[in-house]
Amino acid sequence: MPRDPEKYLHDVWLAGSRVQRFLQDKQYEDYLKDELLRAGVERQFEIMGEALNQLAKVSPEMAAAIPEYQRIIAFRNILIHGYADVDDALVWGIVEGKLPGLMNAVHALLNPHEQK
Repeated sequence: MPRDPEKYLHDVWLAGSRVQRFLQDKQYEDYLKDELLRAGVERQFEIMGEALNQLAKVSPEMAAAIPEYQRIIAFRNILIHGYADVDDALVWGIVEGKLPGLMNAVHALLNPHEQK
């Protein structure tokens, strides 16, 4: 029995929130120096990508409301299958450039009656 699509959105939200919390008050140099931090951030991106992959299967229209969801899934695949070649600068760039938009989109889907 498939999960409720909102459960997948909640998983994305939780994982994204963890990344934001893990990296609060951190700079790129801090990220590079801390292998545990890098591993934790990468794991949360894997969770986000897999949750979106499952969401796309059970509710393609909901997944389509998330900008670049297919790229997030592809990034998850890179992290899992290309783990030996993960580019830390790419991960950091996604954290800074893409994660805020993803979180806004997920928040809007989870809270459709809330106005900005």
